[in-house]
Amino acid sequence: MAGSMTFAQWGNDLYTGRRSYPIIAQRKIWFSIVAVLGLASIVILVVKPLVLGIDFRGGTEFTVNEVSSTEQSLAIDAVHEVLPEDEPRVAVVGGSAVRVQTEIVEDAEAAAITEALAQAYEVDTADVDQSFVGPTWGEAVSERALWGVVVFVLLAAAFMAVYFRAWRMSVAGILAMLSDLLISAGVYALVGWEVTPSTIIGFLTILGFSLYDKMVVFDKVRENTTGVLDQSRNTYAERANLAVNQTLVRSINTSVVALLPVAGILFLGALWLGAGTLRDLSLSLFVGIAVGAASSIFLATPLDVALREREPKYREHTERVLAERRALAAGGGQEAELAAAAAGRSQLIPGHHQGNAAQPRRKR
Repeated sequence: MAGSMTFAQWGNDLYTGRRSYPIIAQRKIWFSIVAVLGLASIVILVVKPLVLGIDFRGGTEFTVNEVSSTEQSLAIDAVHEVLPEDEPRVAVVGGSAVRVQTEIVEDAEAAAITEALAQAYEVDTADVDQSFVGPTWGEAVSERALWGVVVFVLLAAAFMAVYFRAWRMSVAGILAMLSDLLISAGVYALVGWEVTPSTIIGFLTILGFSLYDKMVVFDKVRENTTGVLDQSRNTYAERANLAVNQTLVRSINTSVVALLPVAGILFLGALWLGAGTLRDLSLSLFVGIAVGAASSIFLATPLDVALREREPKYREHTERVLAERRALAAGGGQEAELAAAAAGRSQLIPGHHQGNAAQPRRKR
């Protein structure tokens, strides 16, 4: 049908430059949105801190299996019979089990809680499993999780700096990844689920996905901007914008393909079927992948451009390109047409074809 456009045609138009979105030119908008989301995440983390799981804080965990009722108030009342001052954390696991976490208790108290839980849920005491996590182990797990994130970020920064031979891309990529982590943590705190080792694994995984997506975009930026200072047709920002548009479809496809199975685990497995062991990992993955894909498009490359344009040589080159464009426009006639074409197709790099549309010739 005339006027209709397929997804493939849309992607082709983005790649050739026939269609372009001013993502780089509107970077102040994206920076403001990220700043608001980051500030909101910080406020959430301060007002409603992350709920650390038993693996990090230590404690005693009881699991009541094969229950006929998953009413959580039964577990709370049973624990209060033994520990009136304790506020246990109760969760339904797998739809037929109840998990109860308390502070660290003595053997006699643990036996009394086991008996109380068995009576409350009308099961045998053998159906109540008990495990203990000491505070020393919890501190060790927390320390390892923190070091895991720090080491990953440092290695990623070093790798990008060496691969792209540009510290600006490395700084932009790391800042974008840290914003992904902050916003993901804010969403996780807002939901109120416990932070478990699975959550940390999920955060490390989304950092890896975020790094991969940004590497793809940055690689295209590097390809498009090679020798940009040696010509006067396009600015660095214009060529970087073309790179973002060219990789837009790829980023969308990769993110959707990654989000679909994670969404299945989160919404079907964890929330509908009650597979509680999966929800910590799936939530962090789902939020992180979505945020990481968005930051690869709207934050990483715009940050790189902002850092570049702070340097005199890039700023002077941009001013020179725009000045020559204005001079051509003021000249009238064929020169004005050339200027209009350069401004209208400023995303198109020499060597890329734009359908059958005529392209202005560069003066030699």
